[in-house]
Amino acid sequence: METLLQQTVNGLVVGSVYALIALGYTMVYGILGLINFAHGDVLMVGALVALTVVQLLQTHAPDLGPVLTLLVSLGVSMLVCMIMGYTIERLAYRRLRNAPRLAPLITAIGVSFLLQTLAMIIWGRNYHTFPQLVSTMPLQPVAGVFITPVQITILVVSALLMVGLVLLVNKTRLGRAMRATAENHKVASLMGVDTNKIIASTFIIGSALAAVAGVMFSSNYGIAHYAMGFMPGLKAFTAAVLGGIGNLAGAMLGGLVLGLVESIGAGYIEDMSFGFLNSSYQDIFAFIILGVVLIFRPTGLLGERVSDRA
Repeated sequence: METLLQQTVNGLVVGSVYALIALGYTMVYGILGLINFAHGDVLMVGALVALTVVQLLQTHAPDLGPVLTLLVSLGVSMLVCMIMGYTIERLAYRRLRNAPRLAPLITAIGVSFLLQTLAMIIWGRNYHTFPQLVSTMPLQPVAGVFITPVQITILVVSALLMVGLVLLVNKTRLGRAMRATAENHKVASLMGVDTNKIIASTFIIGSALAAVAGVMFSSNYGIAHYAMGFMPGLKAFTAAVLGGIGNLAGAMLGGLVLGLVESIGAGYIEDMSFGFLNSSYQDIFAFIILGVVLIFRPTGLLGERVSDRA
């Protein structure tokens, strides 16, 4: 039971990060019908930008304090990623909206490789240690179950951001325009909605969430490097498909379910496999889930609320 509780806590933490990344995938797909495979690399850029800002602040403003250092680095990281998201949409995707679906897909993969290469040139190939600005001293709220302040922060921030995004989409004028554009962007433009602005805003919001997820991911694991966005991005895509891509609630649910399955599976995989496998094989669960969902329920757990376009 202690193992189950511990892995449940770990799964909720990891799943929260997956959910934030998956929201970026599902928002873009809901509006454009496009899978932005460069989204995971935006996470990577966010983490590395935050790392650079933290190092500069610790060198030139050591009295700032860990909390303010983290907030400033997070703000700069979000700003850089928001500009990057807008630039990617403006230069790489806007001209391909009416192109065959294979063209933007190949472009997304190309943008992903471009971002990785630029990051490798700027920050190098080596792994970088991400400073622990929030305490990593384990707390024991329940006997045998440990959680760190970093993990608590990740859970709280993720929950606030997900609730905030839902309120933004459902309760604001921008959210109403986003839902109209997702329903039918041609009709929305005829009704006075600036669809170019709405689509750009979607990329900007998704990129900001990716930046936060990147900082949380690096804070949790203590590392950052140029290729770190590939696997979380792929798992977040799996989470979006699992929950129902194009559906915000589905992306959140899919991320949490995937995190729980992965962590609980990693906790018991050695016992289940009679010693042939160990916890380093936990990634197989994500791809098993992806295959099963695509075969038996391609619309995901909550289905897809985006109507087919004529």
